[in-house]
Amino acid sequence: MDKPLDLLIVDSILDAIADQRLPAGTKLGEQALSDIFGCNRANVRRALATLTAHQVVDLLPNRGAYVATPTPEDARNVFQARRAIETTICRNVVRRATAEDIAALRRHLIEEDAARGRDNRPAAIRLSRGFHILMARLGGNPVLARYLEELTMRSSLIIGLYATAPVTLCAEDEHRGIVAAIEAGDEATALRLLDEHLRHLEAGIDFDRERVVAGSLSAALRG
Repeated sequence: MDKPLDLLIVDSILDAIADQRLPAGTKLGEQALSDIFGCNRANVRRALATLTAHQVVDLLPNRGAYVATPTPEDARNVFQARRAIETTICRNVVRRATAEDIAALRRHLIEEDAARGRDNRPAAIRLSRGFHILMARLGGNPVLARYLEELTMRSSLIIGLYATAPVTLCAEDEHRGIVAAIEAGDEATALRLLDEHLRHLEAGIDFDRERVVAGSLSAALRG
């Protein structure tokens, strides 16, 4: 089934942020987005509502929607929350994973390898987020999965805006180690590798790096 148009808009905006084509503070005008995606404003409003709910977009009264500008404290809070939630998720996956679940994780690793081979930064960030969302689904707790969906969307914004490319593109090797530990039923190793992975991503956030200057919204989203 084709993905709904509003979710395609969400993915396009997240990809542009990940590729540093859409910097913090960029205005996301409803009419401009409607023209770019050839859709009506209702689709755009639903997409912006999704991004606003996950704190990736700021909706300012009488001014419109803008790409959010996370602070260092935001980043610390997001990754601290992720470590707390994903520890439980990972433990659940180790204890309940089936052969089919392991196969799904390994198929995802293949996709990550392909994105890394193409040096495709936005795809790598999107797939990295997808790995953690898949883990949450396999963990069997839909409440934790919903919380993690928001946290990973916010971390995609933070990583896309402020992390260095090598940090993003080497993370998939860490995913591979986590999957191997899950397959072996080694809970302690899986939890340790997950913690190291999240701390590695957080350590790569550099809020002092030179900020990207906003350009054409159309060019950014079609880049």
